[in-house]
Amino acid sequence: MMIDVKLSKYRPVSLLTSFSKIFETVMLRRILKQLTKYNILSTEKYGFRVGLRTDNATYNLTTSDCVNHDILLSKLEFYGISVKDFQIHQSYLGNRYCRTATYNDSKNSNKVSYWSRVRHGVPQGSILGPLIFLLYINNLTKIINKTSAPIIFANDTSILFAHSNPIDFNKNIYIVFITLKQRLRVNQLSLNFNKTNYVHFTTKRNMSVNLKIGFNNKFITNSSYTKFLGVTMKNTLPWNNHIDLIMKKLN
Repeated sequence: MMIDVKLSKYRPVSLLTSFSKIFETVMLRRILKQLTKYNILSTEKYGFRVGLRTDNATYNLTTSDCVNHDILLSKLEFYGISVKDFQIHQSYLGNRYCRTATYNDSKNSNKVSYWSRVRHGVPQGSILGPLIFLLYINNLTKIINKTSAPIIFANDTSILFAHSNPIDFNKNIYIVFITLKQRLRVNQLSLNFNKTNYVHFTTKRNMSVNLKIGFNNKFITNSSYTKFLGVTMKNTLPWNNHIDLIMKKLN
């Protein structure tokens, strides 16, 4: 039997002990206290924060494996955490190792790679990881929210554009994506074009605008619908598709 293996579909899984998660909860509360006290996290970020849930992000609407540890620690230091907390986070991120294991069902055998030190990313499945990622990209929304409306839920990002003039509409999109390109490079992040698409929302009577969104000779795919935090939305904003999906689940 031939299996089509696409490595991009796989993500590392962290094996975390119960004690580790208890310790993470304490760390989470300490850093949240600092971030809340000085209003550090931007208001466009939802998820894993008290009072900002999926429904909040949906109402406003009507990539964590690449986190560089050195950049993250410098951001934590910039946001004013104490020396002791900085050392704890440094220890939490450092000295982690991973390896790849495969299982051949037909031969009933396992193969494992050598252990390799983890230099990027936050532990998947951890309590602290989602907040760390939000903090890592915290300044991203502040530099693009003048010409767009960014919404970030955990590590899923949506950017909304609206303008009555097609020329200015295209111009705003171009400016934001040039800015994104620069910020992604600075933070050693990349845009996954395979998991990114755009939807041009319009009424049935309005004509569509010819758009080409992207950079580095790569373009984002146009789609007639999208799923946003469990809500299926079509470009003309009917609710038939979403209602049909909900009905199937109820049956």
